[in-house]
Amino acid sequence: MIQEQIPITDKIGSDITQPVICVKGLFKSFGKHNDVLKGVDLTVKKGESLVLLGKSGSGKSIIIKCLVGLVLAERGEIKIFDTDITSLNNNQLNAIRLRVGFLFQNSALYDSMTVGDNLRFPLKRHLKNLSSKEVEDTVIEALESVGLQEAINKIPSELSGGMRKRIGLARTLILKPEIMLYDEPTTGLDTITSREISELILSMQKKFKTTSIIITHDMACAKLTGNRMAILKDGVINAEGNYADMEKSNDEWVRSFFI
Repeated sequence: MIQEQIPITDKIGSDITQPVICVKGLFKSFGKHNDVLKGVDLTVKKGESLVLLGKSGSGKSIIIKCLVGLVLAERGEIKIFDTDITSLNNNQLNAIRLRVGFLFQNSALYDSMTVGDNLRFPLKRHLKNLSSKEVEDTVIEALESVGLQEAINKIPSELSGGMRKRIGLARTLILKPEIMLYDEPTTGLDTITSREISELILSMQKKFKTTSIIITHDMACAKLTGNRMAILKDGVINAEGNYADMEKSNDEWVRSFFI
């Protein structure tokens, strides 16, 4: 009798046997003598949370911007959900983008809008079939998920940095993306607030079962949120592994991230 194969799972119980992000030979330069990415290969499986490390200016943010077409690659293959996005037209690319959430460093909230309107905006723009009640219910649910339902009528300038990060995360997750891309989610926050944001990211991954790439210099955030780590050096992925293995690496440069 053939036994049923049990899928490999990560620490939040998701099936990670199926890659949803596959990058091969990615090149990107800015000007004749500024080669940033020099053949990046990267795979992220379904439900996995990958932490991407590298020195400032190494090209980490360029990689995730290439994944959603905000920056155009010069060479290489970028497959999202098994579709090479480098060959898509703008309408096709927008359809992919709807399935990918991007949390920018500054949370990218509209300062002239209330918190509620910041969350209503993507719903009204992309889910035009929702009734007014469904929009409001979804906004309240999103705010409750980040513990800030009382901030619905405030404007971003009235919020602390940690609160703005929470609202940015709520707005990004409100469309239920299958992939989340985080660009320095704890930058500029104190230690306690940074941990709260890291725990919230982990909680949202569990709740929505998203596949994530997290760019961070915050090793406490990396340890808490990541299943796997990859380090970018000289335009390529130089090392990969889990936190414990990377911390004990024989490579002095790799270990320098954990000091």
